[in-house]
Amino acid sequence: MSIPPQLAGRLAMPAIVAPMFLISGPDLVVECCRAGLLGTFPALNQRTTEGFVAWLDEIERRLEDDSAPYGVNLIVHRSNSRLQEDLDVIVARKVPLVITSLGAVKDVVDAVHSYGGLVFHDVISARHGEKAAAAGVDGLIAVAAGAGGHAGTINPFALLDELRAIFDGTLILSGSLSRGRHVAAAELMGADYGYFGSLFIAASESLASQEQKDMMISARAADIVHTDKVTGIAANFMKASLAANGLLDQPGHVGALDLEGEARAWKTIWSAGHGVGAVRAVRPARAICAELIADYRAARG
Repeated sequence: MSIPPQLAGRLAMPAIVAPMFLISGPDLVVECCRAGLLGTFPALNQRTTEGFVAWLDEIERRLEDDSAPYGVNLIVHRSNSRLQEDLDVIVARKVPLVITSLGAVKDVVDAVHSYGGLVFHDVISARHGEKAAAAGVDGLIAVAAGAGGHAGTINPFALLDELRAIFDGTLILSGSLSRGRHVAAAELMGADYGYFGSLFIAASESLASQEQKDMMISARAADIVHTDKVTGIAANFMKASLAANGLLDQPGHVGALDLEGEARAWKTIWSAGHGVGAVRAVRPARAICAELIADYRAARG
């Protein structure tokens, strides 16, 4: 086990609620943190750095002394023109956790480490893990087969084993986790934390539309399609939203990553992981967290 001292004893269970593009906002983050899970959001869910600062202000104002820490996702890719500006804000505000995606850059890691913050990085293979480890990240998020959004295709058993062989830091398992007992199982497999995404898309506090939440409730694992047609990078999407946008039967993909194009696409093409079948109703985030915590504790007991 490799639990960072910055997080030790501060969570009700070893779980992180993923930063979901166009889904996660202050309400979802705050309610998850108050319930004892580490809530996160992408910086790019706000259209400007000024808006990003406003969200940080709101989250920090609403969190209580005994709340879990929160985190921010940064897209570390040349197409993100806001990267340095948003990073400067993160350093100034001393954001507890930064989750980096689409690139592991040592300068970013060093900037976060300068104030004692943590950096976890999304990886879908051991090769990506080696690059992130070389950049000095504190944790690797193993984005295994069945995860929502940009996801890999490697079985979680194999991916965790390969990452642990090359990395002695914190490991977080992502991919279809939807029960508290799944986190207990992930710990037995060698992970330190579990990563929840799809389960919270239908939370009352998520930024998803009612139409998207309804589609989540009706979907099952068989309704998820892994494709690069939307942005050029393979991701898991709900089949019905692909069909509604005329993409279900089109070959090929759109080419190189374009963050502006991706933002437009994901407004009507909705992502989810194989764990979508666990979503049965729109519920408050605190109720979802409480159920996960109780299930986790029962499994551990």
